[in-house]
Amino acid sequence: MDRKIKVIQYGCGKMSVYTMRYVFEKGAEIVGAFDVNEAIIGKDIGEIIGEENKGVVVSNCEDLENKMKALNADICIITTMSLMTDVKDIFMLCAKLGINAISTCEEAIYPWNSRFHITSEIDKLAKQNNCTICGSGYQDIFWGNLIMTLSGATHKIIRIQGKSSYNVEDYGIALAKVHGAGLSLDEFEKQIASSDNISDKERKALIEKEEFLPSYMWNVNGWLCSKLGLHIINQVQKCIPHTYDKDLKSTTLGMTIKAGDATGMSAVVTTTTQEGITIETECIGKVYAPEECDKNDWTIYGEPNTQVVITRPSTVELTCATIVNRIPDVLNAEAGFVTTEKMPIMEYRIKPLNEYVK
Repeated sequence: MDRKIKVIQYGCGKMSVYTMRYVFEKGAEIVGAFDVNEAIIGKDIGEIIGEENKGVVVSNCEDLENKMKALNADICIITTMSLMTDVKDIFMLCAKLGINAISTCEEAIYPWNSRFHITSEIDKLAKQNNCTICGSGYQDIFWGNLIMTLSGATHKIIRIQGKSSYNVEDYGIALAKVHGAGLSLDEFEKQIASSDNISDKERKALIEKEEFLPSYMWNVNGWLCSKLGLHIINQVQKCIPHTYDKDLKSTTLGMTIKAGDATGMSAVVTTTTQEGITIETECIGKVYAPEECDKNDWTIYGEPNTQVVITRPSTVELTCATIVNRIPDVLNAEAGFVTTEKMPIMEYRIKPLNEYVK
């Protein structure tokens, strides 16, 4: 591509501070920005990213279709919510307008195993209008491609076990609530954990009706199995609350979490496959106590055993850099809802992004 890539930023909260700056620094440009927060609407995006004015102000989402159509953008970065049901409308609008889209929505990394019908609907419309829709972010690399690289150096895999933790304070209120942060243990049991205390038959029925609430690792396990060519026999998840013995203040939730209440949770997903490989993954999302930090810990058991531990990864920045570095892959991909295990292995973008677009 012999011109700058034109980008729309949809959602101008915490994550966009990085995605928008990274877009500019990688030689692309933001041509429009949208949010529903009255405190942000009307601000120049330069103010949001801590730089000089860029001549683009955050607009409200009224008459969004016509506003986006007028921008003639190549791609839309969506940094809002965590579930496909939350981002379906903006995905569908992008697909209708023929605008490529990439989102930090965690379920979007591999939604085929939790929201098949919604994903198929988006896929069909995107194909009709020749654009690509996908999800990416931290999990694309650190729960996906990193594990694939290690697998490539392994003779025999028996089990893959992963654990990753992150501070929900860094991502905004929607993510914090999905993790049950601030709930009493009784509330956590009723609102979060109880949905997984069901039979396999009941879970499959919920998935079919698209009423199942997947943890982030649910979709990651699907991504890993797809990439490895594994055939899933069964997959289950269990959500376990985390607590702390002192009060914790949450600026994201705007409250103090009382000692003994849920600061967040662990979601453990176990997948068994026809090939005999078991994948057990755990994501820990919570409001951190002062001594806690992000950690990514994966072990491949087999011949040989291999463990990789990354302590204090800059999860927010890594998420946003991955989103921006993925942009050329999205523009080069076939039309439809294309999950990133079908895209090239991520690489550092030393040149402007448009120079990687075929």
